[in-house]
Amino acid sequence: MRLFHTSDWHLGQNLHGQERDFEHACFLDWLLGQLGLHRPDVLLIAGDIFDTVNPPLKAQERLYDFIISAHEQNPALTIVMIAGNHDSGSRIELPAPLMRRLRTHALGRVLWLDDGQLDVERLLIPLPSADGEIAGWCLALPFLRPAEVTGAQLGDDYLRGIGQVHEWLIAAANAKRQPGQALVAISHAHMAGGSVSEDSERSLIIGNAEALPASLFDASVSYVALGHLHKPQRVNGEERIRYCGSPIPLSFSEIGYQHQILDVQLDGETLVSVESRLIPRSVNLQRLEAAPLADILKQLAELPDIDLLAETQRQPWLEVRVRLDEPQPDLRQQVENALQGKAVRLVRIAAEYAGSGGREDSQEDRLIELDQLTPQELFSRAWQESYGSEVDEQTLKDFAVLLQEVQQEGEQP
Repeated sequence: MRLFHTSDWHLGQNLHGQERDFEHACFLDWLLGQLGLHRPDVLLIAGDIFDTVNPPLKAQERLYDFIISAHEQNPALTIVMIAGNHDSGSRIELPAPLMRRLRTHALGRVLWLDDGQLDVERLLIPLPSADGEIAGWCLALPFLRPAEVTGAQLGDDYLRGIGQVHEWLIAAANAKRQPGQALVAISHAHMAGGSVSEDSERSLIIGNAEALPASLFDASVSYVALGHLHKPQRVNGEERIRYCGSPIPLSFSEIGYQHQILDVQLDGETLVSVESRLIPRSVNLQRLEAAPLADILKQLAELPDIDLLAETQRQPWLEVRVRLDEPQPDLRQQVENALQGKAVRLVRIAAEYAGSGGREDSQEDRLIELDQLTPQELFSRAWQESYGSEVDEQTLKDFAVLLQEVQQEGEQP
């Protein structure tokens, strides 16, 4: 059985106010070509399909047009996608009955039966191989919100509730599968030891309380397709537990990432190989590192001029960092003047001031960019301003639970 492991598409994402639809369209066209060329049995999309719980219409059209095209190209392809922490579980599941006709399974939430038991049947998806026989089972684990895995049956310990869900699901899968059938888990979670990107990965809960141990997936699971962390990586060096990363750089901290999908080969229950397939970067992200203003203006002047025959949509996104001794009210105007006729698109200017300890201030009218702050960070700032002290860990945890409840209410269709 052959799998393609993808995650963190973040359709509808903006980069400092600039939409990324062209880049996502290029990725999806490339992925469709790879599916046609290599003919995998299964495509996995491990969460954060959209960037927000209420994605723009164009982003939703991108997803469903892709699914239809993939099915028309290869009617035998099975697609499994789960909700991530950026997604609305209810929205992901809403068209599920229609998508099943396209061999696409959409899982946004875990549900509980009337007797308090986990509804494991809806989370176990058969994976047919090219000959139509069931070659494995997919254990679909969408992002698990505290309200879904705590309560009367599981208590109030979030990590313990997650552990119990994994234990029950793996046990049910082992009871269902036949000899030679592989177990493949797809999950959206922050695993302990994972390398986090600055700016672009929203904290799941609070601090390290969210990090899950790799031991949740015992040796009976042949491969674990993870989503959430944008940098491709193995968990604890294990070949079978992997993040494939995001398909495009979602912030300037991801400039150096080799964005990829993973091509996974299984022979029965045995993991044979995991091969990276690098995704062509349709639009580069370019950053000028902090330097005095005169040096920055000189570097801007040396940038390539606009090629009238080239696509404007492929011009790099540019972030400029400037080191200043004192505020420059016309800083943005100077930068924009230097960029006249240059083949880049300016999205952000940041300044470092002498004596600030390297602290950066945005020059977008010197306002805090709220889309770059998590709700937890905003809460911590408000607490500091109101009480003059750092918020304590227990209050942060209480805030996290309240936030999850409010987000869930907002997701209801």
